[in-house]
This record gives sequence, C-alpha cells and structure tokens, in this order.
Amino acid sequence: MKSPQGLTFIVAVIFAVIAYILSTVIGSSPEITAVLVLVSTFIAPLIGSSTTAESADEEVKTLYVGNLPYRANESSIRELFSEHGQVHSVRLMKDKHTGKRRGFGFVEMSADAADAAVSSLNDTEFQQRTLKVREAKERPEKNLEEE
Repeated sequence: MKSPQGLTFIVAVIFAVIAYILSTVIGSSPEITAVLVLVSTFIAPLIGSSTTAESADEEVKTLYVGNLPYRANESSIRELFSEHGQVHSVRLMKDKHTGKRRGFGFVEMSADAADAAVSSLNDTEFQQRTLKVREAKERPEKNLEEE
C-alpha cells in the first residue's frame, strides 16, 4: 500500500510535468507556469487523499501483541502479521526514559485479517517467546474537565 504522502508527491509531479508541457507547447510566460504549479500544490493533496479514501472505508482493528522478544523490530512483526492480511501499522512500545522496548506493541489490520491473525498467532512461539495476541482494548479518553 502506498502512503498518502507518496501518492500526493506522485500527483504533484504529474501536475508539474503537465505545467511544463503546457508552457512549452503554448509558449506561455514563466508567470503562467508558476501559477499552474502553485494551483497544482493545492489540488495534489486533495487528489492524493481521495485515492486513499477507498481504503479508509475498510474497517480496521487494533491488536495488542504481548510477550514480544525485546530484539523484535517493527519490520519483523509486520512480516509475521502480513501472512494473515494487510498490515496498516505496527507500533512497538518503548520506555520513555531508557528507549528500550517494553515487550509489547500494537498492530493495525483490516478486521477480517485481524481475526485470522488472533486465531493463528495467539499462544504461538516467535523468536523463542510465546506471543499473546488479542484485540486491543479502547484507551479511555482523558476528560480535561475533571483535571
């Protein structure tokens, strides 16, 4: 899956090429070319984000992954979970003071793939550790009025 920033960049490059071609074909001034490029910078993010809108409609679940080996990294976890479907993101939690991994993290996947990953990976061994995989609990919202 391409990132929204990557798609926006591609769309912006396409607009720049079109502006260049138009300016050379019609012999326009540099000012018109600059205006075309300026307009494209506002249009490109809209087009880039709308192409990822289809994937935003898909239901995504967040999985808690516990008892992770401390040497595991995001790419190894992504690879493990991608065997069961598309992985949207991987976040491995670190201690904010030491920067060392804490042995758990979260994986975002499509709902169907998440269910398959839980049933397949929970209580299985990964790098000599028995994983605990389940749907993550919703984090309670902090109420600013109570503080």
